[in-house]
Amino acid sequence: MSNPISITEKKQRNSNLELFRILSMFLIIAHHYVVNSGILAAGGPMDANPMALRTFFLMVLGGWGKLGINCFVLITGYFMCKSRITAKKFAKLLLEIMFYKIVIFAVFTIVGYTPFSWKGLVKAILPFTSIKQNFPGCFIMFYLLIPFINIAIQNMTEKQHLRLMLLLLFTYVILGTVFGGNVVFNYITWFTVLYVVASYIRLYPKAIFESTKIWGVLSILALVGTIACIVVLHYLGVKLGKPHGDLFGYKLLIDSNRIVSFVTALCFFMFFKNVKIGYSKFINTAAASAFGVLLIHSGGDAMRTFVWQDLLKVKEMYGSPLLIPHVIGSVIGIYAACAFLDFLRIRLIETPFFKLWDKVWPKVVSKWEVLEAKICKKWNISEK
Repeated sequence: MSNPISITEKKQRNSNLELFRILSMFLIIAHHYVVNSGILAAGGPMDANPMALRTFFLMVLGGWGKLGINCFVLITGYFMCKSRITAKKFAKLLLEIMFYKIVIFAVFTIVGYTPFSWKGLVKAILPFTSIKQNFPGCFIMFYLLIPFINIAIQNMTEKQHLRLMLLLLFTYVILGTVFGGNVVFNYITWFTVLYVVASYIRLYPKAIFESTKIWGVLSILALVGTIACIVVLHYLGVKLGKPHGDLFGYKLLIDSNRIVSFVTALCFFMFFKNVKIGYSKFINTAAASAFGVLLIHSGGDAMRTFVWQDLLKVKEMYGSPLLIPHVIGSVIGIYAACAFLDFLRIRLIETPFFKLWDKVWPKVVSKWEVLEAKICKKWNISEK
């Protein structure tokens, strides 16, 4: 499947934002290296050595996951505000998610890695069981909202769009950072905020939006500032006796709507939007599987345990001189392996399936339109 976060026009797309998509996934994988491996957990090696240099290194490494999600959704908003959701696009997204949920459950159950349970089976065959902060489930629902969001933003004036954007950012970023949990937060509403921001950038071009130099400098400052924020807050947290589970070092990054997560992601996005690297088939092909990489390597608790604890043994690498090579190899290796598996899925399953879809679906639509017209007539529902 073409990455559902990248589905737009069928013309060849320049590879700047596709490269950004790959780098964003690297940030998310690096985040999972730290937060899903047990190395950061209470009683783990980082907790036992809170002021060690490698603890600070791993704290910085693990701080980019929510920021990476922001990057992904900003790309979505930028492209989709001028595109159209079709049944085929949605089917690709839904079937990709369902494919990996079912296959991962089946494989781990068959090989005996996890015991079979009816609850696990139900969770595997449902697209989602939570829409609070479960990324795939929330993205499905958000994707269905895009046509309605587009109607709204395309019928606003620029001034109305700007006012809406500033109001949403004040509510979710400023209040969400200052008051934290007092701002009720879930991914669907936050994705909508990011969509409004990215669509404003796309629909109302400004000279400042197009400056690679300005956004390059701002990206460097944001990068340095984010690292400094993690280091300083972690240091203060240790000195203040904060419990390790409090993750004081991530206070301004712990959710996607925290100000550091948002501002840094926006700067990165604006920079890569303006970088001119032309078209690269390799980059675009690798980026097309970015969503599949996410679905595979973070596909449930069993997968996270298998990847980070049993396969890569991250906790055991804490005191190793090979820690940094292990981090680099793990991040790149996971992306490459998962992208290859997703490439096979696209070629062997998705492509043949949607060739059949293209033949059958028009007949289904035709019958549905007849039925829908009868329902609308019977219930006096206006189609205007």
